[in-house]
Amino acid sequence: MLARRAAVWAAVSGVAGTCMLGISFAINTGPPAGASGAQLAAFGQQHHDAILWGSWLQAVGPALIVVFALAIVVLAGATARLAGWMTLFGAAALMTVSLIEITGYIGTLQGSPATMFGTSLALIHSVQHLWFIVAAPALFLPLGLVILGSQVLPRILGYLAIVLAAGYALAGVVTLLDLTVPPAVQISAGVPALWWLAAAGTLLRRTRQAPSTASLPGGVAVAGHGTAGRV
Repeated sequence: MLARRAAVWAAVSGVAGTCMLGISFAINTGPPAGASGAQLAAFGQQHHDAILWGSWLQAVGPALIVVFALAIVVLAGATARLAGWMTLFGAAALMTVSLIEITGYIGTLQGSPATMFGTSLALIHSVQHLWFIVAAPALFLPLGLVILGSQVLPRILGYLAIVLAAGYALAGVVTLLDLTVPPAVQISAGVPALWWLAAAGTLLRRTRQAPSTASLPGGVAVAGHGTAGRV
């Protein structure tokens, strides 16, 4: 059972987490390409606070998004289905990749050894590959199937989630031989923000319009319609 108020807060978490993630990328832009060791060290000192705040936002933001994603699974009644369990796996993979990347950001601020900034930056560039190879596809594919197997959210969002999963999996293969994910591909990682905002906004609207009841049974959409029993 998922309380109506809990569904509202889950949707709010999705919106808040997405906004926090966007702000983190805006304030933590990274050093210029081709910078020397001395320039990298100077960049870390100059942007010390922005890097730390960006790291905090990038840690908390995805955690709130995961709360929203798992709420969709519960509302869809998919907690005992394979797609629901795989969504949980995808959420764990996404958080793992995000936290490793954040470790790299904080590592750039360590003054010793002298090579720490360059080493941490290499770690960041390396783990970014994993976001495309496994983290994003592992979350969006099963979540799309969960949505298509229920009436919690519009089916178009389910299809778009599957398209995102396929697109990022393909990008992970295409950029595999690049030591650094190309900037154009990195920018595409911001597209899911629109999906999360649309999904969270839709769930919030449907929940607020639903009849005032104490709880929303698993497997019943927020709007009060029954869900289909798919994978």
